[in-house]
Amino acid sequence: MTAGPAEPGIPLGAAQRVAWLRLIRSENVGPATFRDLLNHFGSAAAALDALPRLAQRGGRPIRIASAADAEREIEALDRLGGRFVGIGEPDYPPWLREADGAPPLVALRGGTAGLTRRPAVAIVGARNASVAGRKIAMSLARGLGMQGFLIVSGLARGIDAAAHEASLSTGTVAVAAGGLDRLYPPENLDLAERILAEGGAHLSEMPLDWEPRARDFPRRNRIVSGMAAAVVVVEAADRSGSLITARLAAEQGRLVCAVPGSPLDPRAAGTNRLIKNGAHLVTEAADIAELVAPQFGRPLAPPPDWREEGEDALERADEPAADDRARLIEALGPAPIGIDDLIRFTGLSASTVQILLLELDLAGRIARHPGQRVSLIER
Repeated sequence: MTAGPAEPGIPLGAAQRVAWLRLIRSENVGPATFRDLLNHFGSAAAALDALPRLAQRGGRPIRIASAADAEREIEALDRLGGRFVGIGEPDYPPWLREADGAPPLVALRGGTAGLTRRPAVAIVGARNASVAGRKIAMSLARGLGMQGFLIVSGLARGIDAAAHEASLSTGTVAVAAGGLDRLYPPENLDLAERILAEGGAHLSEMPLDWEPRARDFPRRNRIVSGMAAAVVVVEAADRSGSLITARLAAEQGRLVCAVPGSPLDPRAAGTNRLIKNGAHLVTEAADIAELVAPQFGRPLAPPPDWREEGEDALERADEPAADDRARLIEALGPAPIGIDDLIRFTGLSASTVQILLLELDLAGRIARHPGQRVSLIER
């Protein structure tokens, strides 16, 4: 089984990799902003040159990562046995590449050749999993692994750990919420080492030395769901983080599956509700394999808008008129609105709206939402 004819771009050169890392590590530059900057200026190096004036026009200066800091991080990751993989490069997970808000660079440690290009299924669930829940997760992971699927999870206690454990010999990727040298939780560090020893991998978008915080786990979850054709939830309470992963999977167009449980067990409340709301009920690996098989017959979308185009593609960052900026800010509010709707409502050109949103984004004045939507952060 293959993941479809993904079309990676040209691998990054050493100088490009440093520039990409500098750009994504700069203040207020997230994946969507990174992509827009690359589209507008043609290269990460040109975008870095433009950052100071863009942020100033948006309302305040920002911290720009230095070349020395980026080079140190690349060297430190190399000493750890890892590497940075760009979104257009062959080892970048193909399903993650087409997900909304995909990180432009990921840190990858370990992994046999082609591991991250294999068809993947994510298995997530309760940290305080029951013995039965862990057994089900292990059965699903083992069965899917034997059919050639890569198992993706978040290295958390309970269901995540069970899924990794059962797929050690067939292939598994642990997605970290912090830096690859700050894996969490501590009790799963031995499991993390065994993942590497068996040819599996660790993956993260966060900087080295980054200790995971509460808000980093939903960001991690979007990568878990984005890497996979389907997300399977095994045991989840009503307010479980696994339900966030399931919601993100649905937003990304992934299949959402859940294992039913007893209505008397609070750990089954979330999975049972998912099934009521349309998630696929699954009880064995064959159920999941049958559901996802059609997904791998379709081609994955190539990412032309992530490729550096060279100097001839650069657009001038001319300062928009003050009236244009005021008109756009007036059209924005706390409720998310689509960028296409903003263009229609304001009557401004697409390029003007793009550069104005970049200015506001870099100044920390707007928030990005799935589906190319933005909202104003009230000050």
